[in-house]
Amino acid sequence: MRSDVTHFRCRVEDGIAHLSLDRPDRKNPLTFDSYAELRDWFRDLRYADDVRAVVFGPNGGNFSSGGDVHDIIGPLTGMTMKELLEFTRMTGDLVKAMIGCGKPIVAAVEGVCAGAGAIIAMASDLRVATPDTKVAFLFNKVGLAGCDMGACAILPRIIGQGRAAELLYLGRSMSAEEGAAWGFFNRVVPAAELMDAAGGIAARIAAGPGFANMMTKTMLAQEWSMGLEQAIEAEAQAQAICMQGKDFHRAYHAFVAREKPVFEGD
Repeated sequence: MRSDVTHFRCRVEDGIAHLSLDRPDRKNPLTFDSYAELRDWFRDLRYADDVRAVVFGPNGGNFSSGGDVHDIIGPLTGMTMKELLEFTRMTGDLVKAMIGCGKPIVAAVEGVCAGAGAIIAMASDLRVATPDTKVAFLFNKVGLAGCDMGACAILPRIIGQGRAAELLYLGRSMSAEEGAAWGFFNRVVPAAELMDAAGGIAARIAAGPGFANMMTKTMLAQEWSMGLEQAIEAEAQAQAICMQGKDFHRAYHAFVAREKPVFEGD
C-alpha cells in the first residue's frame, strides 16, 4: 500500500498502516485536499494485501478539529448548490471508503476530536481514547444539521438513539468517561499508553485471519439493512466461503498439533 501521500501522514509497518493528519499547529483540521486523498487511499486499501489493519492516530496531542474554518467553511459559503453537493458527497465518500476498505480500523483518539474528526473516529471499527479526549459533533454549532457523513445512521448504533440525539442536537462535547460508558470508546488509557494500546489491538488483528476479518467487517456493515432471516443466510454464505480458506485449515492443523496457528490472510 502506498505511503507516499501528501496531505496526511502514512507509515506501513508489519501489516499495519499508521495514519494521522499533519497540521498539529491547527489541531489537525481537514482540507479539501486531505478529504479527497484520504478517500482515495481508503478506496485503494481494499486491494492492498500488505495491510491487514489500520491505526488512525493523533498528531501533536490532538486527533482532529474537523473541517478547516478558513480552507473549507469559508469557501463553502460562496459555493453554488451543485458545488456544495459535490463537497458533501465527497466527504460522505470518505466514510463509505473507510467502511468498505476491508481492513479493521482502530482510532487512537487524543485531545480534540471534533466535527469531521469525530466522524472519522465514529467510522472506525474500534476506538481507544485518553482521559482528556473530547469528542464533539459540532455541525449544529455552525448552523448545520447533525446528519453529516452518516452520523444519524452510525452514531445511534454505537451509543443509542437518545444519546446520539443529544450530541447531534446540542453539539456538546462527549467526555472520554461518557464515551467509555456509552460504548463509543472500547477503552480509555493514559496518554503515554495510547499508541501502544491502539497498536496492540491492531497487531492482534493483523496477526489474525485477514480474509475472515475482512468478511466480518463486510457483514457488520451490510447487516444493518437486513432482516434477521436474511442476515443469518448471509452469514451462512460468508462462513462457508471462509471455510474454503487456507487459514481455516491452518487453524485446524495447528489445533490438532497443539500449536498456535499462524495465519497468512488467505
